[in-house]
Amino acid sequence: MSNDKRRWIEGIVFLVAFGLTIPAANWMIGNVGTFCAPNGPCLIPVAPGLMAPSGVLMIGIALVLRDLMQRRLGVRVATAAILAGSALSGLLAPPALVIGSAAAFLLSELADLAVYTPLARRGLVAAVVVSSLVGLVVDSIVFLWLAFGSLEFLPGQIVGKAWMVLFSVPCVGWLRRRDARLGIATV
Repeated sequence: MSNDKRRWIEGIVFLVAFGLTIPAANWMIGNVGTFCAPNGPCLIPVAPGLMAPSGVLMIGIALVLRDLMQRRLGVRVATAAILAGSALSGLLAPPALVIGSAAAFLLSELADLAVYTPLARRGLVAAVVVSSLVGLVVDSIVFLWLAFGSLEFLPGQIVGKAWMVLFSVPCVGWLRRRDARLGIATV
């Protein structure tokens, strides 16, 4: 298989996975957790004594998948996916979370893109980690404030999303090494 075809196929896989994180996060926040507040989010423990809405798991990985999609398919496709994802997030979120979900998705993914793009030329793993950390902070603040009018779960949101970014680092490192070995250029 040619490197161009491999890059395109992998980009489509990252794009589809990125898109699937949106309905998964919206579903999880209302259905998955060790505690589900009445008319509120379902919570999961992310560290001892620290809880977060369960959707944090999907949003943390969405930030990484967006970076990988951009690496394979380019900034234009990534930007279009962010816009489509924001609309999808607004359509799928529970009514009380629509504005918070869509705005947080849009702003955090654009922040991730803005940080990742210049850093990716210097090193993939660092670019993914730094841009994802910026994106997860933006996502956490915007979502919590707009959806719940409170930043009560901010530490848990940040830690929960950061866990997913941390867990992705070995995979991103492997991908970078494999790309170099195979001579796969980024877009």
